[in-house]
Amino acid sequence: MNPTTPTAVLLFNLGGPEDLASVEPFLVNLFTDREIIQLPGGAALQPWVARLIAKLRGPSVRDNYRRIGGGSPQLRITREQAQALEQRLNFGNVDGSPYRVFIAMRYSRPSSDDALEAIAAAGIRRIVTLTLFPHWSKATTGSSRNEFDRALQSPKWRNHPFEITHVEQYADNTLYLDALTATVRDAWEAIPASRRARTVLLFSAHGLPQRFIDEGDPYVEYIDTTRFGVMERLQLQNRQLLAFQSRTGPVKWIGPGTEEVLAELGDEGVTDVLIIPLSFVSDHIETLYEVDMLFADAARAAGITGYYRPAALNCHPLFIEALAGLVVESSPQPVPAARVPCGV
Repeated sequence: MNPTTPTAVLLFNLGGPEDLASVEPFLVNLFTDREIIQLPGGAALQPWVARLIAKLRGPSVRDNYRRIGGGSPQLRITREQAQALEQRLNFGNVDGSPYRVFIAMRYSRPSSDDALEAIAAAGIRRIVTLTLFPHWSKATTGSSRNEFDRALQSPKWRNHPFEITHVEQYADNTLYLDALTATVRDAWEAIPASRRARTVLLFSAHGLPQRFIDEGDPYVEYIDTTRFGVMERLQLQNRQLLAFQSRTGPVKWIGPGTEEVLAELGDEGVTDVLIIPLSFVSDHIETLYEVDMLFADAARAAGITGYYRPAALNCHPLFIEALAGLVVESSPQPVPAARVPCGV
């Protein structure tokens, strides 16, 4: 590849409803994906069952999004991350080989096909896909990658000369772990000094159906890699636990559940918990509603009076640096050292 050829970086993310009217279409897209949810009735009936579930669950889910401002902030934050990453990658570039950063959401727009349209319109052939799910699972990066591959196989792109490499996980990436640890340390230092010694660190990761783990999905191993990497950096002797959130649907999920663990800690007399969301690199419904509202209420009901969480990574400079490094490892262009703030 000519070193002056532009490179497209394509960020994979889940997506979410930007407003309340978009909640049901988002749920339909989510529940139609048989790669992660196999509803009764088989593939032929899944779209119909998905629409029924979306209709039934729509009012309660809309209420949750209403409580966090009327929609998901994920696309806005992903755009800010994309802008910060693009500026970081291009800072000081004088060799005529720019990077452009694009977005592909799995269950909302812009889609993989939307991204390919934009990349082709920019005259770019080389693509580095970069997941915003640090811990690979068939339910997240795997599903996004499959959707991207399906888009590539459409007649529109089948003969297009894209050159593609993939960054599919970074659970043990040094800068990613440094970034996550920095947010945890900031939250730790905000806890009153007199309460720190008794504070339990509760890592909360997104749940996954148990059958995925039984079939060999490495998600939990990656989660543990990150958890232990953070604890090694923190050098704290406090008790730490792992739980799983966002477990919905009539299937067996990996556990224990975050709410269950909070109740158990309260029963044990624990009064202070630092809850650390894992597998999330930006604020969205799982942090702003589940962690900040639902779990906070559960903690208070359990007698936990000190409830804390770190800020989400969003555009943390170390996180953007980590993403840039991952891209560079998959790309021939050198990138000079810099720090680029989010949204600039």
